[in-house]
Amino acid sequence: MSLKPLRLPFLGLAVLAIGLLAGCAGGAPTPSQTPVAASRASGAPTSTLSAPADRRGVLGRTQLIPGLNEPVRPPPPMAAGPMSQRPVPDANGLVRVGLLAPLTGPSAPIGQALLNAAQMALFDVADERFVLQAYDTQGTPEGATDAAQRALAHGAQLLLGPLFSAEARAVAPVADAAGVNLVAFSTDPAIAGGRVFVLGFLVQEQVRQMVAYARAQGLQRFAALAPDSDYGRAVVEAFNRYVPAAGGEVTSVAYYNAEGSNLNDVVRNLAAYDRRKQALEAQKAELAGKDDEISQLALERLNRLETVGEVDFEAVLLPDQGTRLTQAATLLPFYDIDSGRVQLLGTMLWNTPGLGREPVMVGGVYPAPPQDSNRQFFARYRELFGRAAPSIASHGYDAVALAAVLARGEHAQPFSADAITNASGFAGVDGIFRFLPNGLSQRGFAIMQVTREGATEIEKGPTTFESPAS
Repeated sequence: MSLKPLRLPFLGLAVLAIGLLAGCAGGAPTPSQTPVAASRASGAPTSTLSAPADRRGVLGRTQLIPGLNEPVRPPPPMAAGPMSQRPVPDANGLVRVGLLAPLTGPSAPIGQALLNAAQMALFDVADERFVLQAYDTQGTPEGATDAAQRALAHGAQLLLGPLFSAEARAVAPVADAAGVNLVAFSTDPAIAGGRVFVLGFLVQEQVRQMVAYARAQGLQRFAALAPDSDYGRAVVEAFNRYVPAAGGEVTSVAYYNAEGSNLNDVVRNLAAYDRRKQALEAQKAELAGKDDEISQLALERLNRLETVGEVDFEAVLLPDQGTRLTQAATLLPFYDIDSGRVQLLGTMLWNTPGLGREPVMVGGVYPAPPQDSNRQFFARYRELFGRAAPSIASHGYDAVALAAVLARGEHAQPFSADAITNASGFAGVDGIFRFLPNGLSQRGFAIMQVTREGATEIEKGPTTFESPAS
């Protein structure tokens, strides 16, 4: 589909260029034949999902340019005056976008995957005026700074990347001095603001939508069992914010150490196991002194129980993965927390195969990108490049598709903050997303449920943002 700003109402929602099966060989379309032009003429989204291989577009020979290596001069300081004067339009009418990625160093495979996906979007979405210029950050703040300076000296009007938060912090003042916005691939909300917009999957968005889903199911009381780490505390911070905002109540929060070595004691306390066990023993002792039939039947029933009384939550959030996740989950029934009565909630860390092999995980739910577009993107990536893509590769596609669509927009400055923060948002291979004025992003995830056979999409991702950006 062709990426473009979403315009409400829904009938005006054109999906961000997923172009997932559109490809890389064949004749380049003329401007009048581009999918976007066709979609504007018809008023309907244009899909390239079923485009045959022999109809795939090709890049113009100047549309993808590796970062040049000659010495560059930093851009001059911005003169006083309105921001709209920068960046300076290209003398040849081209739209130049810099991609900052670690193409060498330990993270080079990820950087190359981002560049591969970026090229897919370039083929699918960009017109002949759009030029993508790729620069190697080497995965370091120093390398990212140098890459950004090169990109800006070569006329980049928007920067996509870098990958790591430390790189983005280093690049931010360089971009700001040039009056150029930056769409970073990081998941660190602390780097957002000013000219930095964060495209990555923010944990607060995952928590927000899991809470909204649970509240829609009528669940009122919530607990969190989280690792004592920066990630775990960020999850709980969002949890404590969104649960009350949605009309729910956080009744318990428990942290375990990074190794999970104290999980047994932490889950025992979360389950109030000792109190509930003592309550059971007290009831049994009271009934043991009675010899009437009803008391004896009640005692027989209690003898089959481990505890009495319910835990004080109806849903528990487990923001972890791997061995620690399954260990935490299996301790819940061990301490008499019935997973049939307490809903397990996860984050995107759950988006891995094989969770259903652990019976207690079956029925748990977590957020993930909408499956149709996401799976098609990764299938096409494997077809084109002969290998599986890391999950973050989709950001490379969505970022370039976003830039290509903005470049054809109606704004005099297509990459201005006003254009980027379109309240209706955009739709891409990872679902709908929009940027807020504070640089953070909001997303529309699908809801996945763990089954024995794998994960099943039980609630499709939204197609519009129903409320104003905030």
